[in-house]
Amino acid sequence: MAANRSATADRRARIEEMRRAEQARERRNRILTIGLSTVVVLSLVGFGGYVLKKKSDEDAAKEAAAKAPIAGEKSWDAAKLGRNHVETAVKYDAKPPVGGDHHPVWLNCDGDVYDKAVPEVNAVHSLEHGAVWVTYNKNAADEDVKKLKDKVSRTPYTLMSPVDDQAGAIMLSAWGKQVTVDSATDPRVDAFFTKYVQGKQTPEPGAACTGGVGADGMGGTGMPQ
Repeated sequence: MAANRSATADRRARIEEMRRAEQARERRNRILTIGLSTVVVLSLVGFGGYVLKKKSDEDAAKEAAAKAPIAGEKSWDAAKLGRNHVETAVKYDAKPPVGGDHHPVWLNCDGDVYDKAVPEVNAVHSLEHGAVWVTYNKNAADEDVKKLKDKVSRTPYTLMSPVDDQAGAIMLSAWGKQVTVDSATDPRVDAFFTKYVQGKQTPEPGAACTGGVGADGMGGTGMPQ
């Protein structure tokens, strides 16, 4: 009997020891899980804070760029630029024009690159929609033209075309704004895009840059805006 009681006590002791060991493992696992969860949460919070700060910094940089003056930029009084829709020829004061009365249908300007001259009256309508128009003449270097074409083709609300009789080799125009540069690497190119693609000067922000007409002034499904 004594031997049986001893064996029973030993089994109970082993069971209790196993139970305590299992509880210890469970505690360790809980501690590890909590610790890992805390690390993950803190990492996510830290990453989220980094992303928010980065976005805030980028927004601040864009806002600063939008406010900074662009050297050599010419401006026109937007209030004096006509915005009537006409289907007759228009004589513009600037070359290329930066605003004024224009055709009821815009020129496609969703990163469209034209290799021949475009109708000014349609292009001006694109400027009214917030597009930046890049133009060049024969004095522009081929490499600069290629770089600008690449940039325009990647940028919504922009268009590009040759204007042989313009004064500068490369000119950038927005509604009531214009600047002349000598090369595609001029920092004013990026500054002009940042400031005026759908910029504050836009009379009709968010209006379409697709569904209009092409370089020949024909085609498209644009309706008067």
